[in-house]
Amino acid sequence: MPFVRVSYCEEKYTKKDLPLISENILNSLIEEFNVPPKDYFQVFASHKKEEIFYDNNYLINKTRTDGVLYIQITCGSGRTMEQKKALYMNIADKLFINCKVPKENVFIMLIETELEDWSFGEGIAQMIK
Repeated sequence: MPFVRVSYCEEKYTKKDLPLISENILNSLIEEFNVPPKDYFQVFASHKKEEIFYDNNYLINKTRTDGVLYIQITCGSGRTMEQKKALYMNIADKLFINCKVPKENVFIMLIETELEDWSFGEGIAQMIK
């Protein structure tokens, strides 16, 4: 049940790039978190260059550029640390190989929630039995 938000600099990615980035994030979630393929909810938001702030080198050995992708994944809790680390690497690898996004520009934040924190429509908490 992940919900993915991706923020990016409007000058760095085109409307042609976004579906491929989206597909690669979804495929990583399917592979590492066993997410069903139809559990596909993502929002992309572009920002002007002067609206995105970051340190070029914080906690990495290379330099981030204005091509940074902020990927926020909200999902149910319960994955192991190994699964989370595998997801981060899988996303970075796929975006680099398939979308030419340098790995240093892939910033991922995982936010965990409980089943009762979700409604997929109709005012119903579908995940609660």
